[in-house]
Amino acid sequence: MDTSKELLFFFSALGAFNGIILGVYFFFFTKKKYLTNYFLGALLFALSIRIAKSVFVYFHPELPKMYLQFGLTACFFIGPCLYYFVKSAIDEIQTIPKSWKLILVLWGTLIVTIGVLYPYEIYPKFWRGYLIRIIYFQWFVYIAFAGYELRDVLKKILSRKEKTTPAEMWFSMLYFGNFLLFLFYFLAIMGAPAATYISGAVVFSFILYLGISILLYRKKTDDLFLLNGKISSKKIDSADAIIWSEKLENAMLEKSLYKNPNLTLQDLSQEINISSHQLSQFLNNNLGKNFTSFVNEFRINEACKIITSTDKLTLESIGYDVGFNSKSTFFAAFKKHMGTTPLNYQIQKLSI
Repeated sequence: MDTSKELLFFFSALGAFNGIILGVYFFFFTKKKYLTNYFLGALLFALSIRIAKSVFVYFHPELPKMYLQFGLTACFFIGPCLYYFVKSAIDEIQTIPKSWKLILVLWGTLIVTIGVLYPYEIYPKFWRGYLIRIIYFQWFVYIAFAGYELRDVLKKILSRKEKTTPAEMWFSMLYFGNFLLFLFYFLAIMGAPAATYISGAVVFSFILYLGISILLYRKKTDDLFLLNGKISSKKIDSADAIIWSEKLENAMLEKSLYKNPNLTLQDLSQEINISSHQLSQFLNNNLGKNFTSFVNEFRINEACKIITSTDKLTLESIGYDVGFNSKSTFFAAFKKHMGTTPLNYQIQKLSI
């Protein structure tokens, strides 16, 4: 390699290596253990593996095909980790839901099984043809989902009419960086002029070093992982708490907001005319529950009423009717709230 290629290789490979180190840091060594930290660590790790594959194969195409398979396998987890990173921050989820675990296990089992049954070494056309398109389509779908979750933040960033918080800028940078990385790789796969895999590695390295510089510049970084601001341990004044509690009760019951499966903390805070930070503080410190638990209580209570009043509806349909977006989420939330499964609850009520 000439000097320019050596520098390009060094810069790209170092970016992948530092990405792995930073991913391990977010996963194991941060002081505050937010769920967003773990997913950011997993995201950086998956991206770094994908980038490392691109770098080494680009400069050393004679390497065994197993490197290509390993890189594409890691690529299968980039989209889910990005989405759950964003989702856990917006909804302030601190414990990974069972549905997320099941989906991650499903993706892992699927890609590993395919890798064992159809290894790249023996079936290169299958990987380069159908499978790589499926992988990148899955990545794109999760980018779209993450963008939808971040829609209010992205609008705020793009409009430039409102002052943005450091966390909003941080999440926007990570999101747009992921999108750009996907775009460069997708264009390379489609054979676009001047689009190569190594360009994706360069973009990743640039974004990574920009992110590292932000972390080093800021003395305090905990607030970067809380989109709605740091949650204070101080309780809301009792007079305000009573007013807010009544407003929440009216909004949830009279307007049945809980039936909206896409209801967010921001939506509910706007409904009662307080900031999302204040609402989060009130729920956590005054009521002792997070946003998801608060909404799910209304959903479960409504589900209990329906189960008690009729046996003509399936439990799955009841779950969807009261606002859950999947059967597994409904069943898990019901058991957590009621101490029994929906089926056992139904049998008990119908036998009375």
